[in-house]
Formats: sequence, structure tokens, C-alpha cells
Amino acid sequence: MSNEISKKQQIAEKTEIKIAESREGYRDIAKHSSVLFFSIADLANIDPMYQYSLTWFVNLYVNSIQDSNKSKILERRLRYLIDHFTYNLYCNVCRSLFEKDKLLFSFLLCSNLLLAKEEIDYGDLMFLLTGGVGLQNTTANPDPSWLQDRSWDEICRASEQPGLQGIKEAFIDNPEDFKSIYDSKEPYSARLPRPWAERLNALQKMILFRCLRPDKIIPAVSNYVTKKLGKMFVEPPPFDLSKSYLDSNCTVPLVFVLSPGADPMASLLKFANHKGMGGGRFQSISLGQGQGPIAAKMIHTAMKEGTWVCLQNCHLAVSWMSTLEKMCEDFSPDTCHPNFRLWLTSYPSPKFPVTILQNGVKMTNEPPTGLRLNLLQSYLSDPISDLEFFNSCPSKAPRKKFGPLGWNIPYGFNESDLRISIRQLQ
Repeated sequence: MSNEISKKQQIAEKTEIKIAESREGYRDIAKHSSVLFFSIADLANIDPMYQYSLTWFVNLYVNSIQDSNKSKILERRLRYLIDHFTYNLYCNVCRSLFEKDKLLFSFLLCSNLLLAKEEIDYGDLMFLLTGGVGLQNTTANPDPSWLQDRSWDEICRASEQPGLQGIKEAFIDNPEDFKSIYDSKEPYSARLPRPWAERLNALQKMILFRCLRPDKIIPAVSNYVTKKLGKMFVEPPPFDLSKSYLDSNCTVPLVFVLSPGADPMASLLKFANHKGMGGGRFQSISLGQGQGPIAAKMIHTAMKEGTWVCLQNCHLAVSWMSTLEKMCEDFSPDTCHPNFRLWLTSYPSPKFPVTILQNGVKMTNEPPTGLRLNLLQSYLSDPISDLEFFNSCPSKAPRKKFGPLGWNIPYGFNESDLRISIRQLQ
């Protein structure tokens, strides 16, 4: 009996050693994932609506384990998983960010990953973000004809960074060597004079571009992220309501974070009809004074019958948000019909329930930046994405009938203008 116990103990010890060795092989991806999580946790400092829970993060990670490419070679498998999860996280977070913050998020991801690998210095990163802090500069500007005093002050402060020591003296001795960067249309693509071209890393070079041409820092950051992570991390995927729906279930609310001029109701109603939830199976109410009890009744009914409810303008019903939060916490597969969905719309508000933000599917529907992404979103929207729309449009008068009207005068063109244009065509 004692010999049998001893053998089992030896087998258990060997098994434990093998498990420990296997676990050690996944340490790199564990570190990578922790960097990603704390990167998205920092987003709440930018906007109170940018909040994500650990449970949501883990579920996304599990999906990547299932969906990423497989390989029996551990190193290759980890590379597939890291690449898939990083981009999957980027896409899921980007759909809940305003356009102005998407590049910032890409740069945050990129910087934190490089910091974890010790490829960049934290002091250099903070200088890029803040421009440094110092007393009044007593060193004379070597060439005021093109070098602005503010730029010169920042260069002097930058020379105090360990990796940029001596840059101030280089400007004093030969300021004309750096003038080509100042004059360039794309200073981030210009080559620095020797020895700085070889001596500085990409982040330190960007510090110099920031000092000389702060107006080009946004394309410089985009170029930096493209080189480090890939072009897909500076081209957010277009708004896709169907994909957001697939990521939800009956216990997970879907939240539209609104911006001025954005109205997701037209897209939502069209999508509801497509899913067979139109007419009486879709109810909406604009929240405000006295609307809370009505909304609560609508939710309870929809939970039983498996219909959809949309609560608009949640930011106008701050006092009722705690009640809504409690209702959402009580959602469970046992109490909710599988087809039930709760849709919410709200402008950014610090009073919006944190648990709904962290666990819900958040979306923004702003016009994307850039001509290419704007056209892509327009062509993917209903009804333009349907070939029947073009075939059923009646023939119109030639464009030349209207002359130069609308072509030579720049004006804003938002989603409402697009809807009016569609109705005119129809």
C-alpha cells in the first residue's frame, strides 16, 4: 500500500513539473495581455464612457484562443494568438471611441508594448507628451530667422534627456543642418543629419519633429504606429452594427455613445427590421422626467416576450440610472428571453452606470476621418450597400444642368445630408 502511494506521489510530482514547464512557455503572452488590459484601463482618464471590465477582457481573450490560427509549435501558436488578440482588442475598443481618440489609443497601445519590451525610455515618452518643464532658457537662439523661440526652448530641454544629450550643441554649431526638416512637407520622413540619424531611435526622432514642427505631430504619430504595429492599427474598422449585435446576448446591453449630429436610430430601425424585430417587436422611449417607470415596464415585458427596447438619451435621466443599473445586474439567461436586447443611447456623462459601461457593448457612430474611410462607411450603410437601391433609382437630369453649384463651395456633409440625398434619389 505504501509503495503504491509512493509511486503515485512520484507521478504527481513529475506531472506538476511538466505543467510548470508548460505554463512557463505562456509567460510572454501573459505579460503582453496584462499590458493590453492596463492600456485600456487608462482610457477612463480620457472620457468617463471609456470603461471596460476584466470579465469583458477575459471573454475577448477566450474568443481569440478559439478563433486564432492553430499550430503545434508553441512559438508559432503564441505569435498567432498575440497578433489576433491584439487586433481583436483594438477593433472592439475602437468601435466605442470617438474619432478624435482612436489614434491616441493606437499610440497608447504601441507605447505601452514598447515600454514593456524596454525598447523605449519612459522619460522620452513623457517628454514627447508634455514637452518637458524647465526654467527660462538663457541660451541664445542660434538662428531666429527660421527657428522659433518656443522650438528652441524645447530643444534645450530635450538635450537634458539621456538619449538626446548634445542635440543643443549640434543646433548651436550647425543650425542649417536641421532646416530641411523644418521646411519639409513631411518632416517625419526627412533624414536627420549625422550622427543623429543613426544614434536616435524612432521615438527620440519624433521628439525632434515635435520641437521643430508641432503641427505635424499627428501624422508623425500615425507613421510611428504604422512602423511599429502595422497599418491596420491606424485604420479603424468602419461602423458595423451587425458585428456589435453578434458580440452581445440577452444579458448584455448595447450602448450608443452619442456625439453632436449623430443619430443612430435610422440604422437601428433598419437593422431591427432586418432581424425581424420591426413594428411592435421594437419599442423605444426618450428618457426624461417621469419616463423611468414606463421604461422599466417596457424592459420587463420585453424580457419575457423576447423583443427589443431602446432607451434614448439616458444622460437626461440621471436620477433613474441607478434603477437601470440594478435592472441590468439582474439580467440572466434564466430571466431573459434569448431574443431580448436592450439598446441605450447617451451622450458622455460621469453619471452613467459604470457596470453597464464595463460589461456592455459600446458603440460610437461618428463620421470617420479621411476621405477613404468616409466613402467606405457611406457605401457600407443602408440602403446604399444594397444593389437594388441603384437599380431602382430613377434616372436623373445630367449633372451639367446644375453648373458649378455645390462643387466650388466647401460645406459640411453629415449623416443627415446623406439621408436627404438618398431620399432625393429614391
